[in-house]
Amino acid sequence: MKRVLALVGEGALPPSSLEGKTPEQIDEWKMEYDVIRAVKVLGHEVTGLEVSHDLTRIRDAIEEHKPHVVFNMLEDFQGIVTFDAHVVAYLELLRVPYTGCNPRGLVLSRDKSITKKICTYHRIKVPRFVVFRRGRKARSVRKLRFPLIVKALLEDASLGISQASVVKDQEQLEKRVAFIHDQIEDDAIVEEFIEGRELYLGILGNHRLQTFPLWEINLDSLPEGAPKIATARIKWDEKFQKKHGIETGLAKDLPDGFEARVQRLAKRIYRMLGLSGYARLDFRLREDGSLFLLEANANPDLTEDEDFASSAEAAGLKYEPLIQKIINLGLQWRPD
Repeated sequence: MKRVLALVGEGALPPSSLEGKTPEQIDEWKMEYDVIRAVKVLGHEVTGLEVSHDLTRIRDAIEEHKPHVVFNMLEDFQGIVTFDAHVVAYLELLRVPYTGCNPRGLVLSRDKSITKKICTYHRIKVPRFVVFRRGRKARSVRKLRFPLIVKALLEDASLGISQASVVKDQEQLEKRVAFIHDQIEDDAIVEEFIEGRELYLGILGNHRLQTFPLWEINLDSLPEGAPKIATARIKWDEKFQKKHGIETGLAKDLPDGFEARVQRLAKRIYRMLGLSGYARLDFRLREDGSLFLLEANANPDLTEDEDFASSAEAAGLKYEPLIQKIINLGLQWRPD
């Protein structure tokens, strides 16, 4: 049995039971509930700690509970997504083992432009792109070809992505970049839009890596003419998913040897970005067989019925053993 300190974001500390809770309430802390429940089922002693603005709460909890490992489920700190790396660095300074990705991997994978630059250096295909920093208007992008897709540079979980994110001319581009700057409060990354299938690949490990089967979000049921992209609504709105028949599952009808090739490529990318613990890589596959990395997601969603855990189960790794492996990897990780 291990003592586990579970770090969760503000408002995400779950109750001990789902009884009497509405689906809307459960959505706020479903991942945290699933993980903490699994840790308890595994026989460990777990203490939950809600963290928002004060690092001393983490230090005090560590001194009081003396955890063998910290299960890190923070997605930001002080409301800033890039600060999650600083919290992990603080855990390293305290010499406390933790689950998930190390600070360097979090920084490199969080910034989509850095990820793409590293991949380009290693001759791994990514969409051509340009970044417009906040306060700068979107100028003409002559080196890129429309249609383009406009995303927040640092945010994940498809925040800020909608059908309007795919733009076909300069006027639409300027409006969408301004939306990212003003509403999402982030820099904007503008990429050439890659038509094709959207594939996800989960990876687990520090040095020896385990890949899960390729997973796919099926967007064929979207209205005709709508861009086939995984918007925030498609990813998180269950009513919308049911209405339009949006499903995710094992990728089918792939060319012979393709999945093994992607798994080898994913391991290269994982190591190039200095990732550890667990991650999910997002790809686009064109009809001509060209494969492009879209982004790397360190510490992806661990909700029991979401893509990462579902793909692990498809590989024969059920939820509780998956959580145990993540704990073991945290205990084994040593900063360079």
